[in-house]
Amino acid sequence: MTDPRSTGRGRYGAKRARLRARQDGSGLTTLIVGAGSAARTLVRDLRTCPDYGLRPIGLLDDDPGIRSVFGTPVLGTLAELRSVVREYQIQAIIIAIPSLPPAAHSRLIRAATDTGAHVRYLPSFLSALEREAHAADMRTVSLSDLLGRAERRFLEPSVEAMLSGARVLVTGAGGSIGSELCRQIRSHDPAALYMLDHDESNMHTLQLELNGRALLDSDEIIIADIRDEGRIRQVFRATRPDVVFHAAAHKHLPLLEQHPGEGVKTNVLGTQNVVRAAAEAGTNRFLLISTDKAAEPVSILGATKRLAEMIVQANADSKMRVCSVRFGNVLGSRGSLLAVVRAQIERGEPVTVTDPDVTRFFMTVEEAVGLVLSAAPMGEFGETFVLDMGEPVRIVDLVRRYAEQLRVPDVQIHFTGLRPGEKLHETLFDELEQRLPTVNPAITAARHRRLPDGFASSLQRLCAAAADGDDAQVRALLGELVPAYHPAPEPETATALAMASPYADEF
Repeated sequence: MTDPRSTGRGRYGAKRARLRARQDGSGLTTLIVGAGSAARTLVRDLRTCPDYGLRPIGLLDDDPGIRSVFGTPVLGTLAELRSVVREYQIQAIIIAIPSLPPAAHSRLIRAATDTGAHVRYLPSFLSALEREAHAADMRTVSLSDLLGRAERRFLEPSVEAMLSGARVLVTGAGGSIGSELCRQIRSHDPAALYMLDHDESNMHTLQLELNGRALLDSDEIIIADIRDEGRIRQVFRATRPDVVFHAAAHKHLPLLEQHPGEGVKTNVLGTQNVVRAAAEAGTNRFLLISTDKAAEPVSILGATKRLAEMIVQANADSKMRVCSVRFGNVLGSRGSLLAVVRAQIERGEPVTVTDPDVTRFFMTVEEAVGLVLSAAPMGEFGETFVLDMGEPVRIVDLVRRYAEQLRVPDVQIHFTGLRPGEKLHETLFDELEQRLPTVNPAITAARHRRLPDGFASSLQRLCAAAADGDDAQVRALLGELVPAYHPAPEPETATALAMASPYADEF
């Protein structure tokens, strides 16, 4: 007897789906995985409301009795995901099977991610009990309009070779960059992925997202503070990672201006603890997540992250290949511009922006992490790689374009003035850094200058000053260690401005 899949759904609605994929229209061509009640809700809402930016042209499901949902054809089974994505030029995949067992859910996410499409998925079954699976969960904005360019995706064979079968550890795994690193690393089939953070709430959220459940009872989740040298060494002895991505950091500029010693303890001492423990554990590759604020720094954040780059450089040797990756602001990160703008608009408040002319570099979190992974195999002896972030974007323009997408064309903007440690325009390179091309045109290497004489002893004095709470000495020693750093005004001046605009530093 002929399998109904081969004669029925294999061709059912295919002509219609191809026609819909070719038709002009807004939104990404979208494939929905699953054809149950959650998927039916999505198809109905997405088809009737194009503002969500997703255009469903087909579904996948293993039930041969389901041939279409509200006129949208079932194009194949879950096992045919890759071929369907290729044939219909799918741009986005929504996984809409919230009751799928965790292991199968993880495999499906990895398979979807490997296609290069944008992947989204509904909450787990337990979360779905708490709120209905509406298409609003999938709502997106036109990132190309906000960035002034298309979002980029990168699939490098060298990344697969580096991660497949490797033991990988990510610090700061519960943060925006760290969690996206974990998502993308998982798609490359590592032998083990260890996720380290000091915040158990972040780890609960991350494990729920990755596995569909979060019992917090597995070896992959590690609670540790990178400031605790003994604990970090213990973790590295136990896990023996081949590859380390160090994303843990204090990153909010105004707070570090007021508490510079805390920036040193986490961004400097914490980095030193992690890179040393990695070397002792026999790690092959180590990558530090840095920031554009480390170039010509004028803030505590920038100076401590530049010093972290220098610590990585100081620990380069023939046994462990190390590097840093420097990039600017990330759209979609926790506390980022879009999240705060939306919250202010929803509360009916003016959007706070520091200056009418302030500009920043922006990437999406997905493309930033994709490039970070692409840079990792290039690292050798402490280089800093700088990502191509396109042209800087005026914050005012980005806010207005985003407000228009939220259907608030007359958004009010309140200017608060630049805060201590903030620049009107960021740069990606120090003035004296030599720029060298790499095999990836979106990644440039910055050749470092020689470390200053007495670097190790000055670093030790800086950490001692931070431990003593001597902010004046911390600032002075940062200036000594990072000659390009020019300390900002004392934090008394910063307090009033921080109260006027208590949000992320990218404003």
